[in-house]
Amino acid sequence: MRCAACGSARIVRHPELDTLSLAHIDCDAFYASVEKRDDPSLRDKALIIGGGTRGVVSTACYIARKFGVRSAMPMFKARELCPHAVILRPDMAKYAGVSRQVKAIFEETTPLVESLSLDEAFLDLSGTEKLHHATPAATLARIAKRIEVEIGITVSVGLAPNKLIAKLASELEKPRGFGVIGRAEARAFLATRSIRVLPGVGPKLGARLAEDGFVSVADLQRAGERELAARYADTGKWLFAMAEGRDSRAVEPEREAKSISAETTFARDLGDAEELSGELWPLAEEVAYRLKKHHLAGRTVQLKLKTSNFQILTRRTTLAAGTQLADTLFRAADDMLRKEVARDRRRRYRLIGVGASELAEPGSEPEPQSDLFGVEPAKGPDDPRSAKVEKAIDAVRDKFGLSAIRKGRGLGRGRLPPRRG
Repeated sequence: MRCAACGSARIVRHPELDTLSLAHIDCDAFYASVEKRDDPSLRDKALIIGGGTRGVVSTACYIARKFGVRSAMPMFKARELCPHAVILRPDMAKYAGVSRQVKAIFEETTPLVESLSLDEAFLDLSGTEKLHHATPAATLARIAKRIEVEIGITVSVGLAPNKLIAKLASELEKPRGFGVIGRAEARAFLATRSIRVLPGVGPKLGARLAEDGFVSVADLQRAGERELAARYADTGKWLFAMAEGRDSRAVEPEREAKSISAETTFARDLGDAEELSGELWPLAEEVAYRLKKHHLAGRTVQLKLKTSNFQILTRRTTLAAGTQLADTLFRAADDMLRKEVARDRRRRYRLIGVGASELAEPGSEPEPQSDLFGVEPAKGPDDPRSAKVEKAIDAVRDKFGLSAIRKGRGLGRGRLPPRRG
């Protein structure tokens, strides 16, 4: 028997159910679910969203996961584990559109929505009982049902006293789950987990803690605040609070993007500057499109390269003024690229990316700053002629499609900017 409110096969009963109000909602296998919604013939098939033989898995549906396929896994490994799977390249413009639909439902429910990515968010439903004539738990169940009926995908909900526990609760019973972890059980629940579940414990800190004998959250709990503070100062105090299930972080709505970027992994390693430059241009177009879409200009341009031995190199340059033009982004990134290639002509690369940061509304940029990497800031504003050309190209593409017109440096390249959503 399914729950009438949210459609889940599990009916939740919990002594703190009516007193908890902070939730984490995660779309189930988001990219794959959207593709299966749009193509019913994929419903009972293993589906992997990813690209090429050198890329990684973006999302795997739950059928593919039964064969061991996981997000961020190299595509060649995913193909070995699940050779019969259908593989689709990600359609980010489509997924972003669905994400906006989901977020709109969240924001109709509470103004306290903190989006973490396209497919997950924190919601604080404190004080919404009178508005919705229901407890936060009941309102969350309605949200889940509404998303499934109106948008055609499913979500899993985690309800808990704080962000740390809510995120873990949403992972308990995927897909279509509704996990609840109360204050009374939070400490015991965390004790069995790896320290890596704690926010901020990445590879470096995790390795250091493991060297000191702290592998599970229970190890941190047993050590106590005094010992952890003596070893790690303020970080130790924070680790102990998290290990005890005490997370005071509030839900922060409308978090501003700090950067916008795009990258691609090559089918084969590249070392020639001209070939690399050719791969850079469509990425600059993609970043420019997203900047324009969000009415932002980026003042710092970043180049990202991953070498054949997986070393990641980043180079940045600061422009005299913010830009949202592909031509300006490309020229700044291409200059850094050619200097990097010239430093070691024997080096080969498996990935290239370009990004824009120091985001602001066009025309609101501060004075120029020096560049951290010693690259000279670009001089002068955007070329008005380039702006007119890009505006004309955008207008043609909006009317006739992306393949209707391409600039000369983009000819012969398979990659295009994202579809307009």
